[in-house]
Amino acid sequence: IMPFALLVMTGHGQSGPLAGEIFGAVAFLMVGAGVAVTQTAGLALANDLAPPEARPRVVSLLYTMLLVGMLISSVVLGRILTNFTETQLVGVIQGTAVITLVLNVVALWKQEVRQTGGTTASAEEDQAFAARWSDFTAAPRTRRLLVAVALGAAGFGMQDILLEPYGGQVLGLSVGRTTALTALSSMGTLIGLSLAAQALAQGRDAARIAACGALAGIVAFALVVFSAPMHSVALLSLGTTGIGFGNGLFAVCTLTAAMALGEEGGSGLALGVWGAVQASAAGLGILASGAIRDVIGAAAMAGRLGPGFVDPATGYSIVWHVEIFLLFGSLIALGPLARRAVDASPRARFGLTEFPT
Repeated sequence: IMPFALLVMTGHGQSGPLAGEIFGAVAFLMVGAGVAVTQTAGLALANDLAPPEARPRVVSLLYTMLLVGMLISSVVLGRILTNFTETQLVGVIQGTAVITLVLNVVALWKQEVRQTGGTTASAEEDQAFAARWSDFTAAPRTRRLLVAVALGAAGFGMQDILLEPYGGQVLGLSVGRTTALTALSSMGTLIGLSLAAQALAQGRDAARIAACGALAGIVAFALVVFSAPMHSVALLSLGTTGIGFGNGLFAVCTLTAAMALGEEGGSGLALGVWGAVQASAAGLGILASGAIRDVIGAAAMAGRLGPGFVDPATGYSIVWHVEIFLLFGSLIALGPLARRAVDASPRARFGLTEFPT
């Protein structure tokens, strides 16, 4: 559905662009639902199949491979789409879909025995969970951490669907070059993950490193903002890499802080709450970013914001500034959680036990 819907949206179809917009939205919703279901079930399956002592490393490997796949596919697809044509776009999307299907079938084939029936939670278990939830979220330190996670996840997540069109519409990049931005972001995230793991293994405070990640994100978004008036692709590329780097630091270290709360008595509930807050905030941020860009951008190009704002970069710039504001809010929330002393005691081997992908 997706490639042909995109072609209809260009206005070359017989039914007008509206049909393309409707089916394009359906296609993207289906992709999002499929990704979420596959990754959630795959994460649960990996935890079931792996022995307890190996689960952190197994799930860490899964997330790393996700980033590696994004990096490789961005480079390859960017090269293929260097000389862009509509026919080429259809072939790339369909080829990617076939490869994704084959890889998932190979990965999941006979990984677990089929079972009939299932289990349901009792009313007592539901009440016990509600009590644990209330006790867990009642702690001021926990609430502050969750606020920091929500603000940071939204701050880093809003750019997810806008950086590539920003590069194309504002800086005039080709489809192949805008696709390479995803590779830069993934590379930055991998570097952030690696540095965070090393710092945490040395006993550094997770909240302080997470704050460094948020600060790196603020600087990176500032570079993206200035890339438009300076018409600098280099600034955009550097900013995109910095966004990935800051997000890697922030995500790993807030997860580690949640794991520490679990050790203090929150058990796996801390990790579940962290994942729910992170994913929900990022999703809402992405939804809001598209709406802000469309509404503000349309008003700016229509001249309703004044002649100085008649620029295609205006809507994007508002989103970048909102993200900077959210990351500053996350820094404020993280401040009281940080400690100054370095814990010299060795930590357990680092792993992303419950990292939502």
